[in-house]
Amino acid sequence: MRTCMTIGIILLGLICAATAMAADVVQGECIEFKANIIKLREFDTHFTPESKYGKPTGIESEYDTSRAQVGILPESGDILRIAYTLEGNSRAALKVMNVSKQDLMKK
Repeated sequence: MRTCMTIGIILLGLICAATAMAADVVQGECIEFKANIIKLREFDTHFTPESKYGKPTGIESEYDTSRAQVGILPESGDILRIAYTLEGNSRAALKVMNVSKQDLMKK
């Protein structure tokens, strides 16, 4: 009985930890990167040979990168993939990947 209870508590802890570490991901075109803020034009996930990064959705959003791991510094026009969490009404970037300059498919 005690063993089952211990296993249950451990599993509950692991599930809670996994959901706490979950992040949302967005991909799109960098409009501007200034003062640790990225303005992004979001893309959808309908990849085709003509639009290998997706198509613009018309949504523009901002991400705070002050605590993020940023790979190759973004410039206007670059395609970025951002893992982020919501902190109140703002989006805090955790990781920023410059997809257009660091294309993993080429490796």
